[in-house]
Amino acid sequence: MRVGTGGAHDGGVTGRTILHVDLDAFFAAVEQRDDPSLRGKPVIVGGGGPNDRGVVSTASYEARVFGVRSAMPLRTAAALCPNAIFVPVNGRKYSAASKQVMTILDRFSPLVEQLSIDEAFLDVTGTETLQGSGEDVARKLKAAVHNETGLTISVGVAANRLVAKIASDLKKPDGLVVVPPGTEREFLAPLPIERLWGVGASTRKGLSDYNVRTIGDLAALPQDVLVRRFGKHGGDLTLRAHGVGDTVVGGHEAAKSVSQEHTFETDTGDWEYLEQTLLALSEGVARRLRSTHVLTTTVAVKIRDTDFVTVTRQKTLPEPTDSTDIIWRTAVALTKKEAKGKVLRLLGVAATGLSEESQMALFGTGDDKRHKAQAAADEVRDRYGSKAIKRARLLDASVRQPFERDPRRLPLVERHTKPAKDRS
Repeated sequence: MRVGTGGAHDGGVTGRTILHVDLDAFFAAVEQRDDPSLRGKPVIVGGGGPNDRGVVSTASYEARVFGVRSAMPLRTAAALCPNAIFVPVNGRKYSAASKQVMTILDRFSPLVEQLSIDEAFLDVTGTETLQGSGEDVARKLKAAVHNETGLTISVGVAANRLVAKIASDLKKPDGLVVVPPGTEREFLAPLPIERLWGVGASTRKGLSDYNVRTIGDLAALPQDVLVRRFGKHGGDLTLRAHGVGDTVVGGHEAAKSVSQEHTFETDTGDWEYLEQTLLALSEGVARRLRSTHVLTTTVAVKIRDTDFVTVTRQKTLPEPTDSTDIIWRTAVALTKKEAKGKVLRLLGVAATGLSEESQMALFGTGDDKRHKAQAAADEVRDRYGSKAIKRARLLDASVRQPFERDPRRLPLVERHTKPAKDRS
């Protein structure tokens, strides 16, 4: 698919050629590739089956016809698609397939930025003499991935990351959408506002007050109106609606957050147990920070109640930290405000706004004795396993203890998406 005939916007003409590559229904596609009996059938990847309390990791396109979507409770998915075949997540297999695909991408450009297990940006500017246009590169990429891995990818080609990513999602599966430079606003205009980065439920509700339904509607609003309503975010929305986006590939920090979450076997409102769970999750997050020598400036919690209503809350810390106790106390305070009187299904703890540990000197040394004690405990766990040392408060906790594998080999959460993202 090729769109656009002209009508340049200054922000759209960048001289760059950016590709966004997204593997189609990745986890399900790998399962169908490896088991021919699953091909053409509705496949749901995630959990232990239709009666499991988990959520869908991804679903094949045959299952999506029935309304099955990622992050949907497995029981809901089973009700929507009674004939679905449920397959447990096989992270090792998906990681191997992802690595194979990313190796192929590296052959086409030295500037590749992997966003998650199944998507990446490439900058192919300046390769026209050897490889042809961005569209030519995309077609060669699609053929190489399919021939060498048996998987399909959808590709968006544009002058910036924003438009390339939106384009790659429009013709799935096995799609190719090219947006010529200067036609970004025309391309985006008819698309629903939900397609634009930064438009979540809250922003969408606010925009409905101005009868904004499409990206074109948003682009037509005066910027000062949006700034008055949404602050700096409003200004960003104006730029995006006009197709103005970042063009840098490979120059971003790979990770911006670390997180862990736990789904309870039985929904609970027991505050003592909730605090124990938060402590175990905070321990896991903090240990990941320490093992990768980074610090967090913001702690966030994710809370899902028995009605599947999910809220997130966060707090910026007075100084960067990798302390379990600080992260836990902050998580407890945030959760207490939201969970009082509620029965919960899931809790999560995240550390965001990460910085290198070497920058700690800017903020002082903190509690050196406590830091040394944590480091010593981490060393024992690394050597003898995660159960070698447990906090007294967690001795009778049923929350699975984190880092049964080497934490240094566990990926940090990506800056745009979760490390196991597969929403294609």
